[in-house]
Amino acid sequence: MTHSGNPFGQVLVALVTPMTADGEVDWPAVEKHIDDVITAGADGIVVTGTTGETSTLTDPEKLTLVEVGKSVSAGRAKIITGGGSNETAHAIELYKASEKAGADGIMIVTPYYNKPTQAGILTHFRLVADATDLPVILYDIPGRTGVPIKYETILRLANHPNILAVKDAKGDFSEVSRVLNQTDLMYFSGDDANVLPHLSIGAAGLIGVTANITATPYRVIVDAVNRGDLATATAAHQQLEPLVRAVMTHVPGTVSAKYILHGLGRISSPRVRLPLVGPEEWEAALIEDELALVTGVDGADFSNFRPDRNAAAGGALPKVHGTTR
Repeated sequence: MTHSGNPFGQVLVALVTPMTADGEVDWPAVEKHIDDVITAGADGIVVTGTTGETSTLTDPEKLTLVEVGKSVSAGRAKIITGGGSNETAHAIELYKASEKAGADGIMIVTPYYNKPTQAGILTHFRLVADATDLPVILYDIPGRTGVPIKYETILRLANHPNILAVKDAKGDFSEVSRVLNQTDLMYFSGDDANVLPHLSIGAAGLIGVTANITATPYRVIVDAVNRGDLATATAAHQQLEPLVRAVMTHVPGTVSAKYILHGLGRISSPRVRLPLVGPEEWEAALIEDELALVTGVDGADFSNFRPDRNAAAGGALPKVHGTTR
């Protein structure tokens, strides 16, 4: 199946969902953060993904995030809705509603917890992709879902006219190369530490958590790879390494990204919803130690970093529970 163009962008941010101290979505902060990451170089934003705390967002919140994203981006970046559900019927309705809300694309995660067979995964993806005219990214993250999308299943899904891409958080580079050789699917790196290796073997871009802090160096890396300048891309990759380690190593990326953004004064609260909780004292100390090693990264100035471990402690119980099964 031949697909023309890239409808998603190349530097995609897996957006955090800023919240108030009591765990409600902070809509003004959402608007500001979306504008910030676009200004920093993002040309795509994934709302309601893992990093956006999809598991504890309500369906109305997810749809409003799409609407707000479309309004703030004003055509400057594509708005992709992530999350979905491990119930196929629920996923179909949610993505149909997201299309009506203005989403530019959808990212479908492998059904989690119920651990379907490859036949079940194939059916789930096909039925959801059939239900919308939007371009689809398959999200392959077996560490969270319990099951991978196997190579043979990806090849079969590549024949669906709406399925254009894979977000790879599996880290099997030989499989990525095989799929790129045998299909026209685009790949997006779903592991912040592996962005440059993915791009070097033909990936189209990235969907990154660390890009919440600064998308600018990812823009540098992608643009450098596009023009064949490996030296510039490698230098930016190396400079980013301690920041990626700070965000992705010690606590879930959502937690650390919010902790850092709050310390930089860019969101009003580092609050996450239970069962996620803020970093414990020793975890916060490790994050701060990594940040002390960050130098020369565009958009990541920590000279005025003021972390608040007390504000980050614990997690919130929102007034209305989420509807993700």
